[in-house]
Amino acid sequence: NAADVIVVGRFAGSQSLAAVGSTSSLINLLINVFIGLSIGANVLVARYYGAKNDRDMSETIHTAITVSLMSGLFLVFLGLFTSRFWLELMGTPDDVIDKSTIYMRIYFAGMPATMVYNFGSAILRAIGDTKRPLYFLIAASLCNIVLDLLLVVVFHLGILGVAIATVCSQILSAVLVVLSLMSVKGE
Repeated sequence: NAADVIVVGRFAGSQSLAAVGSTSSLINLLINVFIGLSIGANVLVARYYGAKNDRDMSETIHTAITVSLMSGLFLVFLGLFTSRFWLELMGTPDDVIDKSTIYMRIYFAGMPATMVYNFGSAILRAIGDTKRPLYFLIAASLCNIVLDLLLVVVFHLGILGVAIATVCSQILSAVLVVLSLMSVKGE
């Protein structure tokens, strides 16, 4: 989101900057609720991993990934159908609410990937792998920055461009974490 704010602020104008900025608190609120759930999965996986209980660890990992996908799909529908309502409730100015709504709807289309990354990285951290989730986050951030610049500066997509770049970076982080999870013993 920070990269989106910087790029639209510099290259797409003040309305686009205000549109992205007005979504931050709502997006963070919803994501943090589900990050709390991923911490619960982290605790269970760490417990089973420490006890060398591969069967229960595997079941917990599969359940956590299923919950992440289901919560991601829930957030897609929530974002698609209620973004404007929440933005109006928060008092988003009329001159940016249309752009804010577009940004939120596209952003929330990437929620399954975001949830998979958050749950998957919690699982990796539970088994002592703290580096790969960080590397995946760095890769996704770099991808987001490059795509932000490409889509906004070169293709002049403005708010649409930064939203698409964000979703692409979320998908990258999810794919990387899933590939890592597939190599976990017991999977």
